[in-house]
Amino acid sequence: MFSALLFYLIVFPLSKLPLRVIYLISDLFYFFLNTVFPYRQKVIQQNLNRSFPDKSPKEIQQLQKKFYRHLSDLLAEGIKNLSISKEELSKRVFVENPQIMVDLYEKGKSVILVAGHYNNWEWMITSQNQLLPHQAIGIGKPLSNGFWDKKLNLLRGRYGMIIAHAKNFKEVLESEKNNPVSVLVLTDQSPVDSRKSYWMSFLHQQTPVLFGAELMAFTYDFPVVYYTMKKEKRGYYKITLQTITEQPRLTQWGEITEAHTRLLEKDILANPEYWLWSHKRWKLEIPNDLESLKKQQKADFEIKFNI
Repeated sequence: MFSALLFYLIVFPLSKLPLRVIYLISDLFYFFLNTVFPYRQKVIQQNLNRSFPDKSPKEIQQLQKKFYRHLSDLLAEGIKNLSISKEELSKRVFVENPQIMVDLYEKGKSVILVAGHYNNWEWMITSQNQLLPHQAIGIGKPLSNGFWDKKLNLLRGRYGMIIAHAKNFKEVLESEKNNPVSVLVLTDQSPVDSRKSYWMSFLHQQTPVLFGAELMAFTYDFPVVYYTMKKEKRGYYKITLQTITEQPRLTQWGEITEAHTRLLEKDILANPEYWLWSHKRWKLEIPNDLESLKKQQKADFEIKFNI
């Protein structure tokens, strides 16, 4: 009941305001984050210190400040996303090189579209179906709050995106088998199981990475394309596409995961403040038998796909 009241009486009416007005709320929120209520400061500082061991405490503090600025705008844009029109969204998000996806679409190829929680992924989710020729499918974890999960997914999909999750993904793909699809996967969430993760060096530390994108690419023989979002100015984003592989079954175990994770790392190092540092991404312990685990994972993968 409280969630519904919050949404209908406060959040959704706020989303109807012009973005320039909502940014005033963002400015106020940033002030509180930076001075009064430093949201998840311990987690953010720990993540930044681990990822940038050569930076001084002052530099880490400056990065945290920039991240809070970005997080505040992300909240404002997330609120606006609930009711933003197609027309306004198309003015604020554009693809620099859409021909990569157009070519794959014309070949009848479905695609795994990979990225991280970098810049405004919510606007990408909402606009993907109008930005790219493929039928958009998004895979995500259900939210713990049932009301918000249902409401947000309904609004995310209002311009054509099909929202799926692990349990119904096969059924969704089957229903779209006659249409080329682009399956959006944000690959930088923290995995649940350390022994089912792909372990690699990322931002100066051993990191478990979700292996689902690579597994899907092999299972369905879908090309893999990485996208990044660059903030042109406040509230305006440019998307750039990069093909990782058109023939996933010709790659080696881990090659796709290494490639998209390295591309994300490159983006983060270029502009660190635009990544979601408040998330506990390094909460899993490194397995004691990591090297033998990786050998076993590789062997199992090669048996599964007859490599």
